[in-house]
Amino acid sequence: MRNPQFLQLHHEDSAATRAELAAGLLATPPHVAPKFLYDALGSRLFAAITELPEYYPTRTERAIFEAHRAEIAQALGTGHTLVDLGAGDGEKAATWFEALAPAAYVAVDISVDYLREALAGLQRRFPQLPMLGLGLDFSASLRLPADVGAGPRILFYPGSSIGNFTPEQALGFLREARREAQGGGLLIGVDLVKPKPVLDAAYDDPLQVTAAFNRNLLRRLNVLLGTDADVADFAHLAFYDEALQRIEMHLRATRDLTLSWPGGERRLAAGECIHTENSCKYTLESFDALLREAGFTAPRCWTDARGWFAVFAAR
Repeated sequence: MRNPQFLQLHHEDSAATRAELAAGLLATPPHVAPKFLYDALGSRLFAAITELPEYYPTRTERAIFEAHRAEIAQALGTGHTLVDLGAGDGEKAATWFEALAPAAYVAVDISVDYLREALAGLQRRFPQLPMLGLGLDFSASLRLPADVGAGPRILFYPGSSIGNFTPEQALGFLREARREAQGGGLLIGVDLVKPKPVLDAAYDDPLQVTAAFNRNLLRRLNVLLGTDADVADFAHLAFYDEALQRIEMHLRATRDLTLSWPGGERRLAAGECIHTENSCKYTLESFDALLREAGFTAPRCWTDARGWFAVFAAR
């Protein structure tokens, strides 16, 4: 049996991380990049969110994949290297191994340590498929090593994570994806515009699991930047902005306070917010246009019966 290979390109730079976090907190308005939501506890809380009845994207995307797998594979072609962006445990990509018959599987996440156990299990199930765990932070720039995967690549980006970028940032990311596909293609999940009550409930659930996920970021700030944040001083705020067509998540100060860290501080009045995440929503027409502007040709899409979520395949 083969053994998966591992390549760690991203290396933690604690000084750079502290500088990034401090700059965000001192900005107007203050903000923290959503990538910092995902420590070990944050990742488990997000996994719990995907099981909530109000959070439709994960199960809706899965149903689209199951209903249209053969058509999607035909649209993309087979035998290419499958590059799984933000792979996690790799299970979503594994459901495509039979249909896409990849020449190799490349699981991309920020840390190969996170990938080791998952890839070991996948390799046992698919012993003939070459596998590589690639430690890469592609949130700022997507550039894969030239020798990763011979020939065309299929970039797999499920789960509507493209929504965390602004539309301008998404265009830049898609242009990079087109370049890195090397003549292959892109398989991507996209959350669609829908009624505000549905979206508000998906990001502010009655059990407050999403609230715990968001507020856990304060503990991350205490560890990474050395802040003195008290979780009890902040409330979860999430809402759909119909004009901007995006969900916004914030941490709202419940009282006047000063957030302090070595070398800096930020005063927050009661009700003032730290912006922690956007989740942009698209129409079928607007995302199709974005793909074409990025250089993809003849995108195809599949949706659920309600038109809540879309999967796009583009060459």
